[in-house]
Amino acid sequence: MFPMIKHKFNAKPCEADGKKFPSKLERSYYNQLKMRQAAGEVLFFLRQTPFDIPGGKYLADFTVFLASGDVEFVEVKGMDTPTSKLKRKAVEELFPVTIKIVTR
Repeated sequence: MFPMIKHKFNAKPCEADGKKFPSKLERSYYNQLKMRQAAGEVLFFLRQTPFDIPGGKYLADFTVFLASGDVEFVEVKGMDTPTSKLKRKAVEELFPVTIKIVTR
């Protein structure tokens, strides 16, 4: 399954539908997206969408394509660190997107 390495924020790795998630919170959001998709609100969604930023890459946890035609970029965070805030700001300055934050 997963190596027994303690996460710095005590996140518990888990699975759903054969997919691995770094936390229960991210898995929970994935399950919500599947329910919204079944209801017709979400057309489809992608996981771990990469953005090239100076110094590396930023991975948005989810890119959600809504039935309304809108697209959401979503970051699921148990704890929002200064580093993650800086990376999101870099993405939002380089690309015409806004990253939505989902917390507990």
